[in-house]
Amino acid sequence: MNLRHMEVFRAVMLTGGVVGAAELLHVSQPAVSKLLGQIARQTGLTLFERIKGRLIPTPEAHLLHQEIEILWRGVDRVRDVTRSLAQPDTGMLRIAVSASLAPYLVPQAMALLHAQYPRLKCRVEVLVAPIMVDALLDRSMDLAIGLLPNDHPNLIVVKRYQCTLACVMRSDHPVTARKIVRSADLRGHRIITSPESSAYGRSLHRAYGKEAEELHLDVEVRSSTTACWFAQAGVGIAVVDRAAIAGQTFHGLAVRPFSSSERLDVHVIRNRYRPMSVVQRAFCEAFDEVWTRTPGLGGRALSRPRTRPEASRSP
Repeated sequence: MNLRHMEVFRAVMLTGGVVGAAELLHVSQPAVSKLLGQIARQTGLTLFERIKGRLIPTPEAHLLHQEIEILWRGVDRVRDVTRSLAQPDTGMLRIAVSASLAPYLVPQAMALLHAQYPRLKCRVEVLVAPIMVDALLDRSMDLAIGLLPNDHPNLIVVKRYQCTLACVMRSDHPVTARKIVRSADLRGHRIITSPESSAYGRSLHRAYGKEAEELHLDVEVRSSTTACWFAQAGVGIAVVDRAAIAGQTFHGLAVRPFSSSERLDVHVIRNRYRPMSVVQRAFCEAFDEVWTRTPGLGGRALSRPRTRPEASRSP
């Protein structure tokens, strides 16, 4: 299969048929059908079956599609680099973000950045920590920002922040009577938490302290943003990082400080072997400005932690 074959096959998989693929690629339907025939002949695979007039992908098609999607991220990266080289002021910035930073902090930073570079193109993806790391390593993302540790030798921390915890609940919840919420105050209430298998969940369980065994940890979600949605709906009460509730994003959600010495690290991370561009540095400065001016987040970035020696292996 050549690159054009892969593009057509991917378009059919994404749209579910020849008609949608033709519209997506701006070509005729017969041209798409012809290329599908070429793919079948050259590969010797049956990739689609026609059932009641619809093209249904075979198991082989799904497996092939997974591999092509991995390759296509590289193709998109080449296109982005080409655009950036041809038009530096209208290049591409690709950022992976944790869910708790997506509602307020990163959009505010992006607004400042676009005031400086109005024609800049941006691609932002909300990802979990392991996929963020993969995206930096395969260079499909320029920067990753979130509650993720820096434990890979080919990644380096650009900036580091710490934020405290807060307790969130609907405004009619009885715990709103507390000015400061402690672990003991959570007893008897349904708690929205995160699984201990995640770094975020382990931080929360440390924050609960010795009270953890007596709490009703009945609802588990993967991010603090999701916990806020559930608390907003009246499902229960949640302890979340301050970054998730920055800027009063969630209306009708009562917020109280949570008494704990636990602190969560927010890192801005890049690939060690990809020096930062002017635009990437400008974004980091914008994010730092937003973090600094947002109440409850604790001021400017901390001194950058000591990083590992340069890895001897190639990226």
